[in-house]
Amino acid sequence: MEWLANPEIWVSLITLTVLEIVLGIDNIIFISIMASKLPAKKQKKARQLGLALAMITRVLLLLSLSWIMTLTSPLFNFGEWIGLSEGELFEKFAISGRDLILLIGGLFLIYKSTTEIHDKLEGAEHQSDGKAVVTFSGVIIQILILDIVFSLDSVITAVGMADHIEVMIAAVIIAVFVMMLSAGAISEFVNKHPTVKMLALSFLLLIGVSLLAEGFDQHIPKGYIYFAMAFSVLVEMLNLKMNKGKKPVQLKNVPED
Repeated sequence: MEWLANPEIWVSLITLTVLEIVLGIDNIIFISIMASKLPAKKQKKARQLGLALAMITRVLLLLSLSWIMTLTSPLFNFGEWIGLSEGELFEKFAISGRDLILLIGGLFLIYKSTTEIHDKLEGAEHQSDGKAVVTFSGVIIQILILDIVFSLDSVITAVGMADHIEVMIAAVIIAVFVMMLSAGAISEFVNKHPTVKMLALSFLLLIGVSLLAEGFDQHIPKGYIYFAMAFSVLVEMLNLKMNKGKKPVQLKNVPED
């Protein structure tokens, strides 16, 4: 336990915790939107369970570091299938386990974001014709699927920033507890303002596209994505301030208590 007296360890813990919270914002948004499909009395439980699953997933992945590292090894190469010879272009067609997870997660996020936007704007008949029955277990399963994708990105970041597994696990646990405390306020604000909910769904669409790009080894700097999101939020805050006191539009398929 000598590492506890090392100031560098504490600096890395604080830095990693802050970064985990920032990386977890998209997770909170997704969990809040999915939980909002449930009756009000079940939403808090769904948010807490979703974040608890996120914490458990990340800790388990951290404890499986040797397996995580193998995910970066190529599983197959499309270059072989289309007759490319060895070289730089050939290497760009290599697909690893991490790439597959990011590709599947990106497609899932794009699909969910698109269907949610359609549901909220045009899905007038879904509740009455029985095509879409939202259950607590169904929402939790969807949250768990995206938790795995978000957790993978978070764990790889943690591995790159800290040397001690204890520091990584502590940072993840602290970050998730902070997110649990703020998730309710974020969820309430998003649900109260329909335009903010549409903006949040657009963020998830953007994140889904970035995951797809990462899966194809086309790195999009996180700074660009966060700047675009921050600028959009600033514009939306100005709009909310200008339209203060006006009745907001009502989205469709809002669950009853």
